[in-house]
Amino acid sequence: MKLISFTKMTGAGNDFILFDDESIELTPEKIKILCSRNYGIGADGILTIHKSQLVNFKILYYNSDGSGGALCANGARCAVKYLYEKGRIGRKTQFEFVGQIFRAEVLNEHSILQWINPPYSIKLNFKVEAAGQLFNANYVDIGSKHLIIVVDDILINTSYKQSLAKDLTQVDVNSLGKELRYHSDFAPDGLNVNFIQMIDKDQISIRTYERGVEAETLACGSGCVSSAIIAFLVKNLNKPIKVKTFGGEVLQVDFKYDEGKFTNISLIGPAKQVFEGKIDFSTI
Repeated sequence: MKLISFTKMTGAGNDFILFDDESIELTPEKIKILCSRNYGIGADGILTIHKSQLVNFKILYYNSDGSGGALCANGARCAVKYLYEKGRIGRKTQFEFVGQIFRAEVLNEHSILQWINPPYSIKLNFKVEAAGQLFNANYVDIGSKHLIIVVDDILINTSYKQSLAKDLTQVDVNSLGKELRYHSDFAPDGLNVNFIQMIDKDQISIRTYERGVEAETLACGSGCVSSAIIAFLVKNLNKPIKVKTFGGEVLQVDFKYDEGKFTNISLIGPAKQVFEGKIDFSTI
């Protein structure tokens, strides 16, 4: 029997299994079992904590399907919260994630601020054909690739061109999100798909189909940041922008924008421990 300790964490409903053990051996098959909500612990993904030669610590992240290599902002906040509560980092910290250095600060018991590096690329107002209609879409890559579609660009009935969606409850996120996630225009890697709705001059709501989870999640931190950037650019929203997630939590995105460049991007949101436990790795 090989018992391994783990901590279940959640960032705005985006949930993770955190392993604080560098000797742990994870394979895609083990990751799928561990993340299974029927046969394992259950989670959207797995976080592992490692030593860093450059900054305070390093995070590795794996989606529930075993894939990795993308930024997960909700997961990053969870790792920061975990290490802070263990007394291993101070309120302000730096960490490695997806080959980049990030900064974070524990603001209070409930909220953590993470600084996000500038987007690798942004593409506005291009067309994507799917589900019998032509969508007006936007794209942001901030270490995780995101497609963003505004809700009032979606037809509820493709045979009736005036049947535009009025709110996100009318969008079949899993069906439409899956088709767009696997769209040939974004092959071979695919991307995350975000549907957003303008709520106020400084607030949007969001629903996200996450690549790697292959389903809608309650929240996606990098999706919130990417969608806030698009809402600012195409809908002239005021910043900081509040983003209401499908799980009901509200995250805040802020940034500076000058001469077409984004800097000082920040994301404030919750992170908390759900429970701790041990699992027998010899049975997985």
